[in-house]
Amino acid sequence: MDKFIKPSRIIALALAMAILLSVYALTLYRIQALDSQALLDDAPELTATNSTVYAARGSMLDRNGVLLASDRTVYDVKIDRNQLLKAEEPNSIILTLIGVCAKYGVKYNDPFPVTTAAPFEYYVDATNTQKSWLRSYFKYFTNSLGIEDTEEDPQVPATDLISWMRDHYKIPYTATAEDARKIIGVRYGLEMQVINYSDYVFAADVSDKLVSYLSEQNLPCVAIVTRSEREYHTPYASHLIGYIGAMSTDEYNNKYKALGYPFNARIGKVGAEAAFEEYLHGTDGEITTYRDPSGAVTDVEVKKEAQAGSNVYLTIDIQLQQVAENALASTIAQMNMDREDEAREKAEKEGTVYEEPDYATGGAAVMLDVKTGEVLALASYPTFDLNTFYDQYTALNNDPLKPLVNRATQGTYNPGSTFKMVTAYAALSNHTISTRTTIHDDSKFTKYPDYQPRCWISPGSHGTINVVQALEKSCNYFFYTVADNMGITKIADTAKLFGFGDHTGIEIGDSTGTVASIESKRELQDEGWWDADTLIACIGQGLNLFTPIQIANYVATIANGGTRYFTTVLRNITSYDYSDVIMRRAPQVAGVIDDPEGYIPVLQQGMKAVAKTGTAANALSNYPIPVAAKTGTVQSDTSKINDGVFVCYAPANDPQIAISVVVQKGGSGAALITIAKDLMDAYFADTASTDVSAPTDNSLLK
Repeated sequence: MDKFIKPSRIIALALAMAILLSVYALTLYRIQALDSQALLDDAPELTATNSTVYAARGSMLDRNGVLLASDRTVYDVKIDRNQLLKAEEPNSIILTLIGVCAKYGVKYNDPFPVTTAAPFEYYVDATNTQKSWLRSYFKYFTNSLGIEDTEEDPQVPATDLISWMRDHYKIPYTATAEDARKIIGVRYGLEMQVINYSDYVFAADVSDKLVSYLSEQNLPCVAIVTRSEREYHTPYASHLIGYIGAMSTDEYNNKYKALGYPFNARIGKVGAEAAFEEYLHGTDGEITTYRDPSGAVTDVEVKKEAQAGSNVYLTIDIQLQQVAENALASTIAQMNMDREDEAREKAEKEGTVYEEPDYATGGAAVMLDVKTGEVLALASYPTFDLNTFYDQYTALNNDPLKPLVNRATQGTYNPGSTFKMVTAYAALSNHTISTRTTIHDDSKFTKYPDYQPRCWISPGSHGTINVVQALEKSCNYFFYTVADNMGITKIADTAKLFGFGDHTGIEIGDSTGTVASIESKRELQDEGWWDADTLIACIGQGLNLFTPIQIANYVATIANGGTRYFTTVLRNITSYDYSDVIMRRAPQVAGVIDDPEGYIPVLQQGMKAVAKTGTAANALSNYPIPVAAKTGTVQSDTSKINDGVFVCYAPANDPQIAISVVVQKGGSGAALITIAKDLMDAYFADTASTDVSAPTDNSLLK
């Protein structure tokens, strides 16, 4: 028989369930609506602090992917002054931090210019900056110190200052004098922070072990902050790579403020670091840190993710760069040693006191790809190491040889006889001479009674020669004659066709140099032009002043048959993870010399003859690859030693590279051929790959 549930039981069950649900609903309402406010009232008040997460700077690499510069993540320990002063025993916290640094072998920041042990004295070598801050500190506490502010060194004795500061910072006398001095050093640094409106970095670039230890302690006033630090992986190409540094006020107001940079951002100051700043810099992020009343961190919220900068591939081959710098340095060193030996031998032979000779003082070497204008090597001597640049800045800046100047792009020099191809082309293209014209070298040019320059071979003669032979033998008399007939204006106009007097296009910046002309003399010397000026200018002296990179590009233009490219150090740019090519630079033509009558091949013929049978034949006639070259020797107004200039391109019949070398007081252009040969040896022994890939390691460059 079927059994049925009585209706009364169903009603009772439903009623019970309704009552239970009502109880649950009322309890939930009380918790959410009534008790939540009480919970909030009882919750500790949190402090939110916004801070910037600095984006990693993009890497810099050579044309083959060898890493030149990159960022590495470092950890800094910062002290929040406000939080420290709220602590019960701020001096104890400072002493604890100092002890931890000692335990892990970490140097901490102590800017106080007083010795760390009794008897206390001011550092003898305290910097002007330290003294300036100390004066500012004194001024800040003038009433307490009871002394007058002075622009001179602090007059109050160091021991009295330590005693006053010990009282001022409430350092107990149970602490030793040395411990008190350590605490004062940090407290003083924190006061500097107030004056300078900057963060106080207690210890920079600390070890992982120290970070781990301090993280466990969770000190309320201490924060571990990550940042990126620039690291350079090669001692070469320093002038080209450049360096980063703090912005000036003008840089910030005139440029970087509008780009959203914080005032304390570090930017590229010179070289490729500055030229490609917009790609390398990246976009900073932002985080919010929440702290409870004790200062302990309760939460960190990422407001904006930081975006790392892009990677920049330069056109240089770092191995060729290494060869260029080493060859330049060793050649100059050998020149100077030889001159010292000669001076000693002379003094000994003549029984006189040894006098130091005129030394070669500096130089530059440039190698270009003639088909693209890409810089393969750009050496300047003397140079410096980017990894020790800031430590040695004062010495570098005060060095009379000026190692911080990039002579390859900013130094301007007389090109000497390497300029004769300009004079030759001006004479040919303006029909002052033809390829069949011959001139007899009379040794001394006697047309003008008050200026009669001689050919370098005087009292000998080159005989009767044409323009190709004049280039081969570098006959001054030939060019005096054609320049005098032609005039300076046509020579100056031709020089500009080859890029002289203008920027080459290189992104790191360069000098335009000066083309000798009626206008430039009037502008620079406020004087009129004389016929003698034309004779001086036509052989690359006088007001003709050009950079080594201009000279190299001029030679590349001859090698190209008249096509001149903008020079560049940029190959391409990739995303930070190397997955995408953002930009690839194509060769850019700066100008083409209209040469319908084919006179540039005449210049090429003359340069080939220089290397085969002319002034460079001793060094290059048996070189395994045909070379086209020109030597130059520049008379100096201030020294008995001439400047030397040498240019070439190779292979002569199918040009790939162009080279210029300049050495101040180098003696002669022929003396510099060894530098160019070292570069050609390296290039042709193993022509660099043009593939661009992720960075490769090279132990020679570390």
